Amino acid sequence: MYKFEVYKDKGGEFRFRFRASNGEVMFSSEGYSAKASALKAIESIKKNTPGATVEDQTTAVA
Repeated sequence: MYKFEVYKDKGGEFRFRFRASNGEVMFSSEGYSAKASALKAIESIKKNTPGATVEDQTTAVA
């Protein structure tokens, strides 16, 4: 199962990471001074990305 994990880094900031069902970290967040801000970012991702597209910027323009 996919999941978000909220944690505090060595500098005291709140961060989150997203783990795939196999336990691999897919991505991590920036640092937030407040836990509520990290949680708000998670909710924003969950709400606003169901239709996200992929833009391949590795193809050369002829």
